[in-house]
Amino acid sequence: MENLLVINTSPQGSASYSRQMTERFIRLWRHKHPSGNILYRELGNQPVPHITEQWINAAFTPGEARSQAERDVLALSDELVKELQDATTILIGCPMHNLSIPSTLKAYIDQVVRMGLTTTLVPDRPHSPYVGLLENKKAYIMLVRGGYGYDKGGCYSQMNFQEPYLAAVLNMMGITQVETVTLEYAASNDGRFDCSLERAKARIDAVLGGPAHKK
Repeated sequence: MENLLVINTSPQGSASYSRQMTERFIRLWRHKHPSGNILYRELGNQPVPHITEQWINAAFTPGEARSQAERDVLALSDELVKELQDATTILIGCPMHNLSIPSTLKAYIDQVVRMGLTTTLVPDRPHSPYVGLLENKKAYIMLVRGGYGYDKGGCYSQMNFQEPYLAAVLNMMGITQVETVTLEYAASNDGRFDCSLERAKARIDAVLGGPAHKK
């Protein structure tokens, strides 16, 4: 059974371009997987809490030794991890906020990067000390930027802490199949944005193998 986990991070509603991109992806995914399940995790308007000292202590206490209070502290984190474990496909809508990701998405990441559940540490391992535990999953990231030139080779690529960070964290958890779709010039409201939007739509259609219902 195919399971799609949709993570929206924009604080905007229908005006959000990243939401419009995830919605286009979902329409095509439904057509391709009519019996598949879709689970929505809303972060932009329903953020998860930041981790606390109590959370850290509980997370690094062996499961069998945790008190009821520690299990309660980790209850939401456990739920979020289970959503990732059950998903076969993960879809993230992510606007660029101050050169990086929204703080709501960072709070979510802190909740789901869990030693022994989503990743494990192997010191002195070449390239990365982490081995991800989430296998056989594919992630699609819908990136939106008000400006331009942040992609590799662009004039501001050295200031892009959005895409590289997300790819690194997903890899850290074992999700190595990552496709990105980028929409730039979102703050321009001119022909450059229109061209970027059409390219983003075409890219969404292409990564899933066919056109969505046009809008």
